[in-house]
Amino acid sequence: MKTNFSASTLAITLAFGALALGTTSTQAQVAGGSTTVGVSIIETTQLAAGWSVKKTLLGKTVYNDAGAKVGKVEDLIISPDKNLSYVIVGAGGFIGIGRHDVAVPVTQIQEKAGRLVMAGATKESLKALPGFVYANDNAKRAQFLADAEKDVAKGKQKLAELEKKSSTAVADAKTKLDAQVVSLQAELKSAEAKLGEMKQAASARWKEFESGVSAATARLRKAIDTATA
Repeated sequence: MKTNFSASTLAITLAFGALALGTTSTQAQVAGGSTTVGVSIIETTQLAAGWSVKKTLLGKTVYNDAGAKVGKVEDLIISPDKNLSYVIVGAGGFIGIGRHDVAVPVTQIQEKAGRLVMAGATKESLKALPGFVYANDNAKRAQFLADAEKDVAKGKQKLAELEKKSSTAVADAKTKLDAQVVSLQAELKSAEAKLGEMKQAASARWKEFESGVSAATARLRKAIDTATA
């Protein structure tokens, strides 16, 4: 079924279509060559009067038809046929923490009196939609988790080695090994806890836990490296 665009929605779509196609006629500069980079007077005028994605849409607040804020534009999705298909709207949260990104068809957002309006939307209705996750972001999350789990596995292996040596050591050697065991146990517990928090959270929110897991696994690796071989 073919959707009827409003005039404002169509303007947004056409502007993004032009952006995706790259309509400028500038030439790339070649290192060591004589080709120059620049635009003509006509092109400069067109650029000055053109449509800026950053100033017009990205980061802008989205309102509903009652004037309430429901989210903020975080990104745009251009389909393979060079048309703007979806606007990624972040609902709720503060500086990325707890934010729930959703993909909204561009036809559902209109420009009215300088505002981006999504009729009938609420923060609650947007948060109820499935979270949007970039395809390559899933791969990054999986790799990050795999690397962290390797660190935890190494920590457990090292801990077992230290505990075994401590069981047969005596005097000062045992005291030193016992201290390393306690230190490594603490760092291992911390890393496992941070990793567990990330795994329990929605996959779209994994970035919120990345720094915590990274810091914990870094301390764990240091404890492994400084432990008696």
